[in-house]
Amino acid sequence: MKKVEKIIIELSKYYDGQKGSLDFTTPFELLVAVMLSAQCTDARVNIVTKSMFPIANTPKDFAQMNVKDIEKLISSISFYKNKAKHIKECSIQILEKYNGEVPRTMEDLTSLSGIGRKSANVIMLEAFHDCQGIAVDTHAHRISNRLGISDKDDPLKVEQDLLRKIPKKYWVLVNHLLVYHGREICDARKPKCNICPIISYCNYGKNYKKSC
Repeated sequence: MKKVEKIIIELSKYYDGQKGSLDFTTPFELLVAVMLSAQCTDARVNIVTKSMFPIANTPKDFAQMNVKDIEKLISSISFYKNKAKHIKECSIQILEKYNGEVPRTMEDLTSLSGIGRKSANVIMLEAFHDCQGIAVDTHAHRISNRLGISDKDDPLKVEQDLLRKIPKKYWVLVNHLLVYHGREICDARKPKCNICPIISYCNYGKNYKKSC
């Protein structure tokens, strides 16, 4: 069994790899939540959307709102002004180009304001149950580098390394496992290497062991 498969199996014992962590009831709600989650914790996003979605949760709602009003709804989110602008622009695009429905292809999703490949990957997987790739956020990027699965800095190149080395049957799991592991144990500044279940496979962790 290859190293990467052993890593996935070990992580699966610790985390629920079948479930994402953003709360939503429609594809559009997820799209908005994903936008808000950039450089912000999912926990914070869920708090904000819980109070926001009863007020506005459709493309029409946000397209008709003043950007300043959207800003007020998401003011506790990082970079909220820029995100408010993208939410409104994206909503208008969905209404005008896709009849108010969130598009179901990577190409169409990434044409929307504020939606890059990482976000599109999440939407395709979580909203449409159609895994097209592996979303490389800061957690997936950091862990991939530390494990030696990828040595790239560009998230798109990291994803290509992951897709090449990880069998497709594990893609759904990996989308969730790397996020949860980065959040719980493999922190950017203070990783909990002493309790990490995959430290024996980790290049970064080998240095931790030597220092003990």
